[in-house]
Amino acid sequence: MALDSGTQTNALTSSLTTKKKDASAEKENLWSAILNEVQTQGSTKLPSNKSVLVLGDNATGKTTLIAKLQGVEDPKKGSGLEYAYIDVKDEYRDDMTRLSVWVLDGDPGHTNLLHYALNETNYAHTLVILTVSMTQPWGWMEQLNHWIKVLGQHIETLQLDAKEKEAARQRLATTWQSYCEVGDDLDPGSPVKRTMRNNSIDEDDLLPLTEDALITNLGLDIVVVVTKTDYMTTLEKEYDYRDEHFDFIQQWIRNFCLRHGTSLFYTSVKEDKNCDLLYKYLTHRIYGLPFRTPALVREKDAVLIPAGWDSLKKISILYENMHGVKADNVYSDIIKAPPTRKAVSNRETEVQTEDEQAFLARQQEILKQGDQVRGESPLRSQAGGVGSNKSGPRSSSTTGQSSPKKIDPKLTPATPGGEGVLANFFNSLLHKKSGSPASGGPGGPGSPAGAARTANGTDALMTPEKLAVRTDAAAELDRLSRSVKKEIDMSQSEC
Repeated sequence: MALDSGTQTNALTSSLTTKKKDASAEKENLWSAILNEVQTQGSTKLPSNKSVLVLGDNATGKTTLIAKLQGVEDPKKGSGLEYAYIDVKDEYRDDMTRLSVWVLDGDPGHTNLLHYALNETNYAHTLVILTVSMTQPWGWMEQLNHWIKVLGQHIETLQLDAKEKEAARQRLATTWQSYCEVGDDLDPGSPVKRTMRNNSIDEDDLLPLTEDALITNLGLDIVVVVTKTDYMTTLEKEYDYRDEHFDFIQQWIRNFCLRHGTSLFYTSVKEDKNCDLLYKYLTHRIYGLPFRTPALVREKDAVLIPAGWDSLKKISILYENMHGVKADNVYSDIIKAPPTRKAVSNRETEVQTEDEQAFLARQQEILKQGDQVRGESPLRSQAGGVGSNKSGPRSSSTTGQSSPKKIDPKLTPATPGGEGVLANFFNSLLHKKSGSPASGGPGGPGSPAGAARTANGTDALMTPEKLAVRTDAAAELDRLSRSVKKEIDMSQSEC
């Protein structure tokens, strides 16, 4: 009995030990499951190392476009290389992150700043936006070719591994080859769908690249954004643009995007066209978030071409409405820059100020000269001349009109000497002959009219009306002479 009791005790102890081990193992499995779940959830969170690089000429609306994507109503223009960020939210997982945005100034002198925004660290995590403006469609070809060249040359300077470059190019090619129309039944926001799209693509199911697609492959996601499409109405009114011009522009830029493997968006911040769609497309390309909007080509000012959708056949549909131009025409021959208008300068001629002391000294000299002129004899001679012409008989040897004395330009009617000017005027009236100054003429010395003179120099043949006028003039002259003489006497007494 004792043996049986010991055996039972050992068996019970062994059973308890086994149960403890099983409980411990189960507990470890539970913690492992929790850790695996946390790790899985952490891997599906939005990454924080993504960035966008915006390139384009000045005045193409880069800053305004980014401000619209940020939800900022009052954008502030910077210089050089600007930094901003866009808040991105994954509504399905209730997750949020910040998308870094670098905006490079359009001045060619700032291209050396590119290495701060695009380098070996973030090359594989950067999307590029190229902007052109509808306000200057004649500059698109030069601008886009310039920035693609700048971008390509900068990538060549990066110390990237050859395998990394090739992987980036292959990834972009796969994006084009695996493009499919939206509208499938599986929720595109689910992590399962995103995993299927990104990691479970069978290479055997990939379609070959369409003709002319990705001829230039930089390994970067690129989106060409045409800004200010609301300016199309101005192009129609002021520059006589027609639908075939806009079709020609669209087919050219779509061919450009096809060759470089880029997307295309026509946007207008002013009229809020395609701005929200651009935001959703960027988050789709960068984070794999859903984007269910198909290509839009019907509205000429709101075109949307996702990467991988376009082809030469689809572009050729635009040729049907192009009657006055052909697709193979040189872009700059059809879309010409308007003649430049010479800017009219409203700036007045700059006036150099004179030194204050020099100005005052010059004014003092002028005042001294004025005092000398006022006290000298010309006024007295004028007064005397008036009196002599009034009282003395006129010489019969005078053959022409007597010229009045030269008037000093400094003397005006507002000055005391101004009376002398009036005296000269009336003096000239008194000595004016009624006939021709020629000797043989009616008013000459040899004519009867010339002989008929009174002692005081008046014509005997004058009518009573003319004599009355002459008398009034003489009386006015006497008054002026007395006034001038009185002023001269006063000035002398003051001195």
